[in-house]
Amino acid sequence: MTPPARPLWAGRALALLGILLCAFSLRSAVASLSPLIDHIAADFTLSSAVVGLIGTAPPVCFAVFGLLTPLLERRLGLERVTIVALVAIAVGLILRGLSVDALTLLLTTTLIFAGVGMGNILLPPLVKKHFPDRLGLMMTLYTTAMALSTFIPPLAAVPVADAANWRVSLAMWGVFAFAGLIPWILMTPRERRVPSRRLSAEGDGAADEPRFRPSAGAAPEDDPASLSTGPIAVAPASSRIFARLARLPLAWAIAFVFGTSSTMAYVSFAWLPTMLVDRAGVTAPVAGLLLSLFAFMGLPASLLVPVLVVRFQATRPLFLVAVGAGLLGLAGLILAPSPVLAWLWIALFGVVGAMFPLSLVLISIRARTAESAVALSSFVQSVGYIGAAAFPVLVGVVHDATEDWTVPLIVVAAVLVISIPFGVIVGRRRTIEDEWEQRHGRW
Repeated sequence: MTPPARPLWAGRALALLGILLCAFSLRSAVASLSPLIDHIAADFTLSSAVVGLIGTAPPVCFAVFGLLTPLLERRLGLERVTIVALVAIAVGLILRGLSVDALTLLLTTTLIFAGVGMGNILLPPLVKKHFPDRLGLMMTLYTTAMALSTFIPPLAAVPVADAANWRVSLAMWGVFAFAGLIPWILMTPRERRVPSRRLSAEGDGAADEPRFRPSAGAAPEDDPASLSTGPIAVAPASSRIFARLARLPLAWAIAFVFGTSSTMAYVSFAWLPTMLVDRAGVTAPVAGLLLSLFAFMGLPASLLVPVLVVRFQATRPLFLVAVGAGLLGLAGLILAPSPVLAWLWIALFGVVGAMFPLSLVLISIRARTAESAVALSSFVQSVGYIGAAAFPVLVGVVHDATEDWTVPLIVVAAVLVISIPFGVIVGRRRTIEDEWEQRHGRW
């Protein structure tokens, strides 16, 4: 008989606090800069090239460090690499507030995004390791923390900069990253005493069997109650597993869904205010509020999506709702732009934010073990961010060539349409291990 799920705080309150503070730090580091570009430019010169590099830095760093993080995790373990990531974010945020020119601003921003890139990879397996019996609830909590840290910084950045200065406005978010270090530092001695449960190189041996292994063809969401009720000792991510993912359509499909979500986000943060000013005729302050509305629409999604997926297997309906709403919003901006209707179109377009928590949940439930989740997280996010990095630049180039926003909006809509078959694939209730065994034999 399966034991009942444990309370979140029972023996793992530090992990709960550490995951939430880490999640909040990942988005606040990204969202706190762009509203302050004008304030910073008043102190030293910021060329368009530097601003463009800063805008491209997040997905590029996320892709690069998405590939490097499993290598660090194999040597240090999940908790220690999380400490490294949070140190990079916290130190980078403080130093960014002390920037003296465009170069130091770019370098400190790159340091921050290196830490964020590691944190992006680590959070899904950390949840799978410490809360295998509470996947839906924990994914809801940490994606909600990320959603809050997406729309709060743009709202607070300018008022704080006006009341104090832009340096304080940038650096203050480092407090959350420093606070997030404390739980993981306290947990590190405990983790050192837990023996790793590794899979053998060939994947056999009863002693090497992972604690959670559903039957073939059943993804973890099929029976949430069957999850183990205690923390899992995580074996470092195997390069063998990572290499196998490149041969699995399921892994590529999750990566494409994640990449579509990232493309919508980074195109919006780079260009949406300018689009709205030029096309819908809103003022610059209103465009900033509309950008916050776009980010805010991810909050209800972060609350609902993990539970709906884990408990009700609603992957495909949620994906199709996100795509459909996003296409309606883009169609509205193309066919009926106006200052009044812009609020409706952006609210609809913001529903595409549901793809982000959906992708993170899929990383956790489409892998049997935390070891596999580390490799899948790295693969999905690296591939996804590489694709997303190109689109903010592409949208700018197309706009310059056409001197209008219609074609760029059509390009963004095309990405959503192309993602539909991949959303159908990720809705199949199976794990990457199941798919490998069906195609190639023993995992």
